[in-house]
Amino acid sequence: MAITVQPVTESFAAEIGDVDLARPIASGDLAAIRAAFTRYAVLVFPDQHFDDESQLAFARHFGPLETTVFKARKDHKLRLHENLADVGNLDNENRLLETNDRQRLYNLGNRLWHTDSSFKRVPAYCSMLHARSIPPIGGHTEFADMRAAYDALPEATKRRIAGLVAEHSIMTSRARLGFSDFDESEREAFKPVPQVLVRRLQDSGRMSLYIASHAGAIRGMADGEARALLDELTRHATQRQFVYSHRWRVHDLVIWDDRCTMHRGMEFDDQRYARDMRRATVADVAPTCEQMGLAVAAE
Repeated sequence: MAITVQPVTESFAAEIGDVDLARPIASGDLAAIRAAFTRYAVLVFPDQHFDDESQLAFARHFGPLETTVFKARKDHKLRLHENLADVGNLDNENRLLETNDRQRLYNLGNRLWHTDSSFKRVPAYCSMLHARSIPPIGGHTEFADMRAAYDALPEATKRRIAGLVAEHSIMTSRARLGFSDFDESEREAFKPVPQVLVRRLQDSGRMSLYIASHAGAIRGMADGEARALLDELTRHATQRQFVYSHRWRVHDLVIWDDRCTMHRGMEFDDQRYARDMRRATVADVAPTCEQMGLAVAAE
């Protein structure tokens, strides 16, 4: 039986049925998933019973896997495989992280609108988040369609932002929450990198905004003006007509296109309920500046 695609809206987010991603996938099903991904940018696969290895095996169909940012800190003991981002609230012994635990404070940054790994020179292509355990209330994830947001911009704004390059760093987003506990190896690893504000998607040809809470300075622009522009674009892109809110079920796998979406995790009582979420992240093919023909900015 071929996969079933049930759209949430005409062009953003869809649920996919009649496929078990933990088993070998037929080439036709994989092609259909890719086609749906190009169209909808966010895909929800209910009832997927992965272990870590089968989740990673599926992710590799989409490209090379990233290594978790926690690997950059020598004294951090990983709970999961280094190719899985640990975005839950559990420690190495599967206990709730304490209120002042560094990992918990760091992960609070996931509640800001962002796109994964825009702070890396070669950013993410897509993310695949699997729900192993979820809180009974709260903890939703919201996704914003940056293609539709770009299409809805006034023409004057499109002209203003064409060719602009922003500097992205994970230290920028964490600083907004007052978090600055980075050691020297992290500060070296997380130096700002250039990313275009507007990009063309290679598969669909559509134009998309490319912004995140990781973005700070804009090259050639005063800091105050840059901050105001980034805030204005974020407010525009996260209006309700561009947003899909996902309420998690245990064993959901959600895949999103980091090139053309932003997302944020919503609040829940993380000192009471366990949330075990494991994300495989696939790297893009090249830096965004290079993809848009801005070779000088990409150096």
